[in-house]
Amino acid sequence: MTKYSSPTSDEVFLSDGSPRPAAHALINYLSQLSGSDLAERKRAAELSIKQMGITFTVYSDGGNIDRDWPFDIIPRVVDAEEWDKIKYGLIQRLEALNCFINDLYNDQQIIADGVVPASLLETSCNFREQCRGHKPRYGVWAHICGSDLVRDQDDVMYVLEDNLRVPSGVSYMIENREVMKRTLPEVFSSCQILPVDDYVANLGQMLRSLSEESEPVLCVLTPGVYNSAYFEHSFLARELGAELVEGRDLVVDTNECVYLRNVDGLKKVDVIYRRIDDEFLDPECFNPESTLGVPGLMRAWRAGNVAIANAPGAGVADDKVIYSYVPDIIRYYLKEEPLIDNVPTYRCEDSEQRQFVLDNIEKLVVKPANESGGYGLLIGPHSTEEQRAETRANILADPRNYVAQPTLAISTSPTLVDETLVPRHVDLRPFILQSDVTTVTTGGLTRVALVEGSLIVNSSQGGGSKDTWVVQSGAASAGPPENRSGATSVQSQSQTQAQSQKQSNTRPQSSITGTGQS
Repeated sequence: MTKYSSPTSDEVFLSDGSPRPAAHALINYLSQLSGSDLAERKRAAELSIKQMGITFTVYSDGGNIDRDWPFDIIPRVVDAEEWDKIKYGLIQRLEALNCFINDLYNDQQIIADGVVPASLLETSCNFREQCRGHKPRYGVWAHICGSDLVRDQDDVMYVLEDNLRVPSGVSYMIENREVMKRTLPEVFSSCQILPVDDYVANLGQMLRSLSEESEPVLCVLTPGVYNSAYFEHSFLARELGAELVEGRDLVVDTNECVYLRNVDGLKKVDVIYRRIDDEFLDPECFNPESTLGVPGLMRAWRAGNVAIANAPGAGVADDKVIYSYVPDIIRYYLKEEPLIDNVPTYRCEDSEQRQFVLDNIEKLVVKPANESGGYGLLIGPHSTEEQRAETRANILADPRNYVAQPTLAISTSPTLVDETLVPRHVDLRPFILQSDVTTVTTGGLTRVALVEGSLIVNSSQGGGSKDTWVVQSGAASAGPPENRSGATSVQSQSQTQAQSQKQSNTRPQSSITGTGQS
């Protein structure tokens, strides 16, 4: 291999150029391949992606375009011992966020105690008044969370944001592994790579636990074939053995139960894994012009006749201003210090912080509070004066809707470009499931900015992905952090499959797990 050098922290190599311990076997293998060998493996991966039909949809002025999934064959490597610590931080975070959401729709004690200002809730575009007074089973609203992690040049992993509405990408995580097994099969015999393929089983178990029925009927509610994540919707429905439905396929009867229309008549539905935003979920409650949702669905949900994951209203915590309060939210509900840090965040609604942002906008990343997919983002060092002026005007017009963060020197990972390994910036989206137990994917979806120097990893804006290898490098499992007292069973996805035996990781009982059902 040619000499590789990163301008920041790297996921595979240390600063002295040697491989990280967990990446030794991978680098030893790659060093035996020429550039043309790697290019041939890349072509084989692209052929596999075509054969497997792995696509995503890009929206453009000219219409919707289905594209093959952009994939890099050089995996990101994470040491299992480090991942163990990250895992518990993600569990802690989602538990606290679910306590927060449940509180907001009921007693609002955190507001009464002055931890989170009432004005933040009053101006939230994702707070759903229609959900007030409801308590889903286990007190859990966000059953599926995709938290985006980044490593800065200090080699520390931070949470960049939490995706709690309809987080996507997990199907690509699973399919990336299948592509890698076809592309670099030899490496799997020399590395202790922890598997990822039990996510669907854990998802199915979580969804079924939301119903009191012994064999609940599951369905995946999709906006339809033109949605950018339709591949994932169909993939998950097929793997779960669930019905893939659109809003027109469902009806709420006079008994306030949800039924699936089929050739044999009506079939009662018990659990809906929805991939539709709140606004379009039920035209009786939200957007009256929506043709994607199901009239009366909220009535059925509030009556307890159907479970919905994620629950309507969960997006109130999927707000980049709320994100800045998460460390305080963890301390308030769990009486613990956060195990994973936030990126320092400036709230533009605060006059002093707003002025700092306006004065230093060329150095900062400015984000709208409720956009996703990298849209509306201003990366100060890469922006033009015209873009900065427009963003300043937007902040002054609606300061509540903007936050800013330092421009991080986000870590890189070796990426194959023209038969050569070059550094490209990456993030990581693990997926956390919560109901009566909590599970975390082993690793997650690594997204990579394929354009040199770019920090934008979203596939809709030129990003791609990598397989994420959590590798056992000899260290024992770290176990739960000492500050998590108590005991409850938590399942950490896949960790012990590599040892061909089942083990249960222990961690403390949370204020969510073990609460009464409603």
